[in-house]
Amino acid sequence: MRLKWKAALAVAAALVAAAVYLVEADRYAGFQGEVFVDIPMGTPSVRIAGMLADAGVVRHPLVFLLARTWHPGRKPLAGEYRFSEPTSPAQVLERLARGDVYLLELRVPEGTDVYDLAALVEAAGLGRTGEFLRLALPHEGYLFPSTYRFPRKATPEMIVHTMRRTFEKVWEELGGTEEKKRETVILASLVEAEAVQDEERARIAGVYLNRLRKGMRLECDPTVRYAAKRQGRWRGAIYRSDLENRDRYNTYVWYGLPPGPVTNPGRKSLEAALHPAETDSLYFVARSNGDGGHVFSRDYESHQKAVREYRREQNHAPRKGGDPRVAGAAGRKAR
Repeated sequence: MRLKWKAALAVAAALVAAAVYLVEADRYAGFQGEVFVDIPMGTPSVRIAGMLADAGVVRHPLVFLLARTWHPGRKPLAGEYRFSEPTSPAQVLERLARGDVYLLELRVPEGTDVYDLAALVEAAGLGRTGEFLRLALPHEGYLFPSTYRFPRKATPEMIVHTMRRTFEKVWEELGGTEEKKRETVILASLVEAEAVQDEERARIAGVYLNRLRKGMRLECDPTVRYAAKRQGRWRGAIYRSDLENRDRYNTYVWYGLPPGPVTNPGRKSLEAALHPAETDSLYFVARSNGDGGHVFSRDYESHQKAVREYRREQNHAPRKGGDPRVAGAAGRKAR
């Protein structure tokens, strides 16, 4: 009788050891390359075990259920998970309990317009350029630039909504109100497109406001580029025909602000537009040393001198592109 008990205990111990091995140490992959398992909200553990087994992530549903029994505090979370290497059932459960879902990264730099943003969305594997562009265009200026992580099945509507919601949060943090919100965001988009050095953003905003008060055209190069993009004719450089383009966004032709933002500005440009610097400058042109800064001028004669200095330096540099524009000072500037 004692021998039978010893044998039974030995068998039980062996079964437990085998179960422990299968759950904790048996690294398994019944698939090649990679496999995705999408777990809907509220899926019971039995169903999750079957999904994992069907995908080849675990050998059998029972080993995952054993892992759940031995680790009752680890509760699987909904989402899509990517598996690309052999993993034990305990490790699988740990990932599901952490919510280590598979997400695609979308990095949106400050000053990205919706045309470039649509290309970034497609490059990230989150949708087609045309479909996203159609939905995003009405939200130009309000799609806050940042680094986002979206599930593979994210829709263009979800992406636009998330970016728009982030903008509203930042806008509120900066103390922005609904009054003159549109004009402020348009101004911020111009600042974002022109500024390189943070300390110049508020001053650039002040220059544009001075020109508006005096009834001068803004003559902002990024608006020319945006007008060309709207018409599908942007060629990578501004040509004379672009400066003469009568698209309403072209501030070389039309007075006042453009009808909408031309980029999606970041926090610092929004802050500059909300709190522009007091300045008597009416013009600025890129500094000839190429550090990204600008020479600011209060009169046209001083500005032309700075423009000539800039062009003199540019003439010593190799020419890029085709036939560049003739009118206006080269580089970022307001005439």
